[in-house]
Amino acid sequence: MKAPPSATSLPTTRRRLLVGSAAAAAAFGIPLATSANDTPAASRQAANRTSTLPRERRTMSTFTTKDGTQIYYKDWGSGPVVSFSHGWPLNSDAWESQMFHLASNGFRCIAHDRRGHGRSSQPWNGNNMDTYADDLEELFTSLDVKNVTMIGHSTGGGEVARYIGRHGSRRVARVVLMGAVPPIMVKTAAYPGGLPMDVFDGFRKSYLADRSQFFLEIASGPFFGFNRPGAKVSQGMIQAWWAQGMMTGHKNAYDCIKAFSETDFTEDLKKIDVPTLIIHGDDDQIVPIAASALLSAKLVRGSVLKIYPGGSHALGDTDRAKLNADLLAFVTSTQTARS
Repeated sequence: MKAPPSATSLPTTRRRLLVGSAAAAAAFGIPLATSANDTPAASRQAANRTSTLPRERRTMSTFTTKDGTQIYYKDWGSGPVVSFSHGWPLNSDAWESQMFHLASNGFRCIAHDRRGHGRSSQPWNGNNMDTYADDLEELFTSLDVKNVTMIGHSTGGGEVARYIGRHGSRRVARVVLMGAVPPIMVKTAAYPGGLPMDVFDGFRKSYLADRSQFFLEIASGPFFGFNRPGAKVSQGMIQAWWAQGMMTGHKNAYDCIKAFSETDFTEDLKKIDVPTLIIHGDDDQIVPIAASALLSAKLVRGSVLKIYPGGSHALGDTDRAKLNADLLAFVTSTQTARS
């Protein structure tokens, strides 16, 4: 039997335990037991110090929608507002590199976890583009933001388009669609170049069979282009993508496959009346460029199409420096909000 800690080692062990407990409590938001020093006077002093902190540090970064869904969001920096809408099955963490870059250059960056994704709650209903767009409008209203540059990736690009289709551009100054799903992913009579329904039925089958493995295979291969000859594979990116995917609600992510693949954004794109930048990699294996960006650029009046040669679906990671520079140049452009 292992001997108990000696009298000399016990204080160190206890200190480590206390430090570990404090770290865990901080990470999960668990209040620690009140100490002898936590007197009413000390509590008042702490409250006074808290009242001087910036608002974003004093409030929970969540709001509740009209149907009772709690939406988590990040609100970084100050200045002109830039919003970020993430792809499936990710969350706002996917945008952190771009948010850090723009917030460090004088912009207020807001990114939410779509309902059912990340740290937002997981409602059984409402996992469709109309509701995603309405949630975003409620967020903008609650924060009272205007002249927003809306940036959307993949499914998030559809969310941005549907937002303007349903709510107009009164709050919007500019739009960026990156690797975005519009006008529609699935093959239809109007869009014969789309992907066959069998592809998305296969998604659903693989998802239900073993969603953890399914997510791992997407991240290890086509999403970042790591299945291409000579690709420099990052296990960190793979694990981060998988971890974000596993945070989604099971039904929410399942329903979202239909939302991102079968929603027709044609009329939404025609309603975009602000400067729009469309960015797409020509080696995007998730949302092929021919059936997406090349068509969207024709539907959005006055839009600018920027193609990344050899670019994957994950430009925010695989082409981070170039994308960050392009986004900063676009949001600082002097082009008027409505041309």
